[in-house]
Amino acid sequence: MNFYINQTICINYLRVGAVNNSSVLQIGSAGYIKSLSNLYNTGGFFEAAPPATRRAELSQALSRPVVPLAPPPSR
Repeated sequence: MNFYINQTICINYLRVGAVNNSSVLQIGSAGYIKSLSNLYNTGGFFEAAPPATRRAELSQALSRPVVPLAPPPSR
């Protein structure tokens, strides 16, 4: 049996708090959601990442001047 659903969805504001490996965001009807997981080494790394810095080292690093980001282009 096939169902044909026509929908009109208007979203004025959508805020997504977090997205992780098993997140599914569904808007409207979905007859079948197929899971897919891919792991890519897009950075071309060959070894493990260095250990995380301690908070004291981080505060020293942040004491240097910070360069602000440019605002996004207006549409």
